[in-house]
Amino acid sequence: MSAPTPTPDAAKRPRNGLAGSYGHPIHPILVTIPIGTWSASLIFDIAAKAGHDTAAFAQGSRWLIGIGILGALLAAIWGSIDFSAIPRGTVAYRTGLTHICLNLVVITLYVINFFVRGEDETVGTLPLILSIVGIAVLGASGFLGGKLAYRFGVRVADEQTQAEGFR
Repeated sequence: MSAPTPTPDAAKRPRNGLAGSYGHPIHPILVTIPIGTWSASLIFDIAAKAGHDTAAFAQGSRWLIGIGILGALLAAIWGSIDFSAIPRGTVAYRTGLTHICLNLVVITLYVINFFVRGEDETVGTLPLILSIVGIAVLGASGFLGGKLAYRFGVRVADEQTQAEGFR
């Protein structure tokens, strides 16, 4: 006898209260911290390279990277809670696993980036390259996160619940 086919409903409902309420997960709220701070850090890096108040932008970028790392670690906790509800052996599970692996690469890149910078008052070529690659990989991971939510409906309320907003 074969195993029953997994249903998407298991991935829609929170496993516990820590994950956030039904239809309102915490993970997507938290991902805005690293996305925003790391995007801003790249802008600061470019401004520092362009010669505008180099020390302030370089230090600001390092602070933003550090804040992003902390935010990413928080987002990873809640993301793993959501991931644990996705049935194994499904396309959604494989997509989630790829999303996690890419995020681990991104966090590693930014941790290296943070320490490579040290207390320098300028932005070197290596930190700039790490920021660019980090944002690119983050974009790919974000695409997969969007696929999990918007295509596969992970932690998204079912259509009947959604229809309540249009009555």
